Amino acid sequence: MERIAGFEKVSEDIFTAEAFESLDLLPDEAHEAYEALKYPERATKGSAGYDFYAPADITLAPGESVKVPTGMRARMEDGWVLMIFPRSGMGFKYRLMLDNTVGVIDADYYNSDNEGHIMIKITNNSALGSVQKCTPDDGEPEISGKVLHISAGQAFAQGVFLPFGITTDDDVENERNGGFGSTG
Repeated sequence: MERIAGFEKVSEDIFTAEAFESLDLLPDEAHEAYEALKYPERATKGSAGYDFYAPADITLAPGESVKVPTGMRARMEDGWVLMIFPRSGMGFKYRLMLDNTVGVIDADYYNSDNEGHIMIKITNNSALGSVQKCTPDDGEPEISGKVLHISAGQAFAQGVFLPFGITTDDDVENERNGGFGSTG
């Protein structure tokens, strides 16, 4: 295996701004969450994915979404990308999905104005596919789902570093500044 990357915390100011907006944390709560951030890590020596951990308690009813500020950034060599996926168990149990399906963290995102802060927007889609039978009284199907609770410090997503190639006639010279659609 090649050692091509490393995780770092973003500054507390960058994390706190997102924690206020996304998680509704008060200043003291945001500071405590920042201090307690866990760096992504693999669960076993055979794991491909680095687990990302929730910075605070998160509860999502079926159909609800939240943008999770991880407090992390990834420094990686050129020619590599970090792909973000939901943890398998949460996908099976809650149909937890990333709103952009798969997160793509490019090497040059590290240098963005937001310090390359990795944000992971998730949705609890547990109500999808769980339509129960119609009752004879109203004829309307009952849609049910499961409330998802992710505790602070619990793994909810995983990132896998992958090499990539480009075409022989590629001559892109543009510079990145931002994420989530910042390149057009």
